[in-house]
Amino acid sequence: MTISFGFAQQKVVADKIVGIVGDKIILKSEILIANDDIQRQGGQPMDNCSLLDQMLTQKALVMQAEKDSIPVTEEDIEAEIDQRIRYFISQYGSREALEQISGRTVYQIKEDFRQPIREQRLAAGMRNKIVEGIKITPTEVKEYYEKIPKDNLHFYESELQIAQIILYPKASRDIEVLAIDELNDFKKQVEAGTKKFETLATLYTDDPGSKNKGGMYEVNKNDKQWDPTWFNAIWRLKEGQISPVIKSKMGYHIVQLVSRNGDDAVVRHILRIPQVTETEIGETVAKLDTIRSQLMSGALGFGEAVARYSDDDNAKFTAGRLLARDGSTYLTIEELDKDMVLLLKNENLKPGQYSKPTPYTDERGRKGVRLVELVSQSEPHRENLKDDYNKIAQKATEEKKMDVLQKWFQSKIPTYYVMIDSEFKDCANISKWKSATTASN
Repeated sequence: MTISFGFAQQKVVADKIVGIVGDKIILKSEILIANDDIQRQGGQPMDNCSLLDQMLTQKALVMQAEKDSIPVTEEDIEAEIDQRIRYFISQYGSREALEQISGRTVYQIKEDFRQPIREQRLAAGMRNKIVEGIKITPTEVKEYYEKIPKDNLHFYESELQIAQIILYPKASRDIEVLAIDELNDFKKQVEAGTKKFETLATLYTDDPGSKNKGGMYEVNKNDKQWDPTWFNAIWRLKEGQISPVIKSKMGYHIVQLVSRNGDDAVVRHILRIPQVTETEIGETVAKLDTIRSQLMSGALGFGEAVARYSDDDNAKFTAGRLLARDGSTYLTIEELDKDMVLLLKNENLKPGQYSKPTPYTDERGRKGVRLVELVSQSEPHRENLKDDYNKIAQKATEEKKMDVLQKWFQSKIPTYYVMIDSEFKDCANISKWKSATTASN
């Protein structure tokens, strides 16, 4: 079920109860708001019958979860609320903009989220309990595949699995000192009142993510994605204070604490990335070339090389594999950056081969050198058991789980008090609920 953003508190004309499961009610406004949320997030609107079915299903799962004492901690709920608030702040640009658009304070929005998120987690926990232990056999996968009409078999474009080792050349000490001196000069100008921090950030920061916002970020003390050295410095500052020069994995910074409200803070920073020369890039290429020789001779495994040498911390959790938008390791050409596409084309790599170390510029404007392995590459093809067994097995497993859930509902629905408003009496997809309806308007 889609969870409302909290703009849900707008007035809804002639609101009414349209569904009840046990002691859980569903309002007409909830259906309208859910559809608004879907469209706000770029999705296609759903019909009201389908949304009511989803909501009735979730309420039933929540009731059973409460009865079975499915664990949901307040810490988990609070963490998800904070994550959603940070997402919306990033979408609307600031905490103030979010509050202005929603017509509610961030505290009120958080409270709007609390019960829906609790119910969503309870329902998910109950669903997992119902289908835990569901396995699929090769015979069942084959039977599932053979039931798919040939015209409905998915067509897959070419997919690639790619792994990489990234090294960032280190600038000379003289260049690092120049960056530090620049930042110290910026700090003095702001403290003397001759320049504004946001003006200097817009002009000089090397951080593209905040350049157009005067170096500003809104952060929460529970955030995990920031560089720890940079992040920890924030919470030692007083409002308006500027930090000394800080060294992070990205480069050198000064940070200004604009405001703080509990665990939330607004900060500005200026990042200077010491520029590397062709000399440092050449040294890094030579180092990666040595690693490539070890890989090709079998003296070193790729995953081991990533763990030992790569400067990309995220890659160490995936053995250097790039991840697709859906979280898998299979990517289409469209999901690769243009430099990677050019590299693969120029090197004409075959599966199992390694590229030459290649200089490139990452998405943050940082110069690096990478060595790429083409792990696998599939040809465009129609879905089949040989090439797509794991994907087919996953879909077969989900279908089996849905069958188990349907049987569970068939046994449980008659035990619930159910009410469905007469407005929805012609909805075919809630027929399973109608048989248990004990009252209707």
